[in-house]
Amino acid sequence: MKPLVAPSILSADFSRLGEAVRLIDQVPADWVHIDVMDGLFVPNLTFGPKVVTDLRPYSAKTFDVHLMVEHPESLVDQFVEAGADYLTFHIESVVHAHRLVEHIHNRGKKAGISLVPSTSLSAIEELLPFIDLVLIMTVNPGFGGQRFISSMLKKIEALAELRKKEGLSFFISVDGGINHETAPLVLEAGANVLITGSAFFTAPDPAEFVEDLKSLLMYDRKV
Repeated sequence: MKPLVAPSILSADFSRLGEAVRLIDQVPADWVHIDVMDGLFVPNLTFGPKVVTDLRPYSAKTFDVHLMVEHPESLVDQFVEAGADYLTFHIESVVHAHRLVEHIHNRGKKAGISLVPSTSLSAIEELLPFIDLVLIMTVNPGFGGQRFISSMLKKIEALAELRKKEGLSFFISVDGGINHETAPLVLEAGANVLITGSAFFTAPDPAEFVEDLKSLLMYDRKV
């Protein structure tokens, strides 16, 4: 699997979100990452389905929607209709996770599961054959611009080994503190998708920033 770069609009100027998505569309990034927060599961509020609907015309690229919410099963259909391509929910917020994965697939979308830093891989091991993506949080979710938690590299490595051992093909996505310094570490550990927020939107040349990250992506160690 060739790794991908997914800028996160959580770090964009919220008054200019359309411009932010258009910028992502114009640079050699692969996905648009959209963090949905409800102020309950995480201590922040961000985007609802209407925002995703309004942003969809600004890019034909994959919309990677990360549901950092309680009861994500109540929102999935709305985000499907809004234009999401990937829908990732937190294992910590769902009881019937397999049922929700099946529902997302039945709606014709890709299903992902995310883990906060304090959650073990054992919480999702039974679900790995059924999902398209695992999102490893390398910060405590809720706010952009946080410092990378280096101990999460072992979790990424362990997940990559499980993927290889079981002959699976899900993406390993990493979100939190991704920049020129941390990107090589998570790729070496086995990640496929780099989610980058602050580093992308504060870069003097975002296109060059993405190209620099992609220059790190020529590897086949853990896949």
